[in-house]
Amino acid sequence: MNAPAESGTAVPRYCAQPPQTQPVLRPDLNPNRSRAILLVRAKWINGTVLHYAFLDQGGDIGGPEQLDEVRHAFQAWKALGIGLEFQEVADPGDSEIRVLFRESEGSASYVGRDNLGIATNEPTMTFGWDLTTPYGKATALHEIGHVFGFAHEHQNPFAGIVWNEEKVYADLAGPPNNWPHEVTFNNILRKLSQNEVTGSTWDPDSIMEYSFGPGLIVRPEAYRGGIPETLGLSATDKERVLQWYPPLVAQPARLQPFQSAPVQLATGGQANFEIIPPETRSYQVGTFGNSDVVLALFEETADGLRYVTADDDSGQDRNGRLDVKLVKDHRYVARARLYSSWGNGSIALMYW
Repeated sequence: MNAPAESGTAVPRYCAQPPQTQPVLRPDLNPNRSRAILLVRAKWINGTVLHYAFLDQGGDIGGPEQLDEVRHAFQAWKALGIGLEFQEVADPGDSEIRVLFRESEGSASYVGRDNLGIATNEPTMTFGWDLTTPYGKATALHEIGHVFGFAHEHQNPFAGIVWNEEKVYADLAGPPNNWPHEVTFNNILRKLSQNEVTGSTWDPDSIMEYSFGPGLIVRPEAYRGGIPETLGLSATDKERVLQWYPPLVAQPARLQPFQSAPVQLATGGQANFEIIPPETRSYQVGTFGNSDVVLALFEETADGLRYVTADDDSGQDRNGRLDVKLVKDHRYVARARLYSSWGNGSIALMYW
């Protein structure tokens, strides 16, 4: 996302997304399994409560109104009916998302579950310009899109964009961005693998799309004159976020100890089960079958569901297992998001 160009230049300021982490997969792994893992790896377990904290009160960008725009942006995504929840907390140590306002830092966010690898005293999202303008409001929506696991749309391999690379590097190396070569490559010129992209089309109206001036794009010819500014969520943005984070059912099915529950899911699908243990002791919660799964456990508290533990068995020939102490009559929710299955495709979940 970008801010208005500074006086005397046609180049806007852009979001400088940090490089995403890449999973290390066995070279002999079935290509279909690899593709599924790459497609799902950045996405959160649906139903997760993402806690966000502000590291300052607007920094050198402005005052409390900057914080309000971030709150409004979270609410705009939530209003679509997605299954993720958002909760503001005062202590950054209790948050997954930490917001800093600093002009020198620019605007950026880590992508999806990469946020979990950042130290709790460090920001995961920065804003480098005023969020109260139309451009700024769109920037807040854009950075939260990164939090959900979405990349820059112009890097979609199905866009078919051919760049005037020399001009792109030259324009971004100058003010107001002053980007080094590797930042420009990572945020504009690098094409995503087809394995990382949902669907097979490019959405130039996406909130995850930059605007570009004339002369940077060689093809498609329709965009030689540039890509106009996007100030809101497109129809495709709304469709994609609901695909990954659909509304949750009011009450997940109850899982009984020592009784396996079959799970029928497509790639990226998720199953949710309620657990109310009959006694306080150590339990195992696990999946069975030939599958790559992220398995997570949440406990109901006065403040809502809180994350307890998780296991990711993707790319490994084993099943997910959680070893955890559960308390009698407390309510827990186990959530399993599927990367892929193979063999007969039958999967089950059980606790014992």
